[in-house]
Amino acid sequence: MTEAKKTMTLNLSVEEMTALEELAREKELSKTGVIRQALRLYQLIHERTAAGEKLVFEDEKEGKKAEVMLL
Repeated sequence: MTEAKKTMTLNLSVEEMTALEELAREKELSKTGVIRQALRLYQLIHERTAAGEKLVFEDEKEGKKAEVMLL
């Protein structure tokens, strides 16, 4: 069974479009693929932080940790 899809228009700044194009090229994905992955990641982060978990970046070499705060 094919999943129904919807089309949308997305307005990005020049800087945002450049970042999207660079990520798509580096990851060998379409721009749509990058946006879909970003959405899935954002959903996961939202769900886990809503459940009380924290998102943390850790630099093992430097022994540093930084909590990512979302709006």
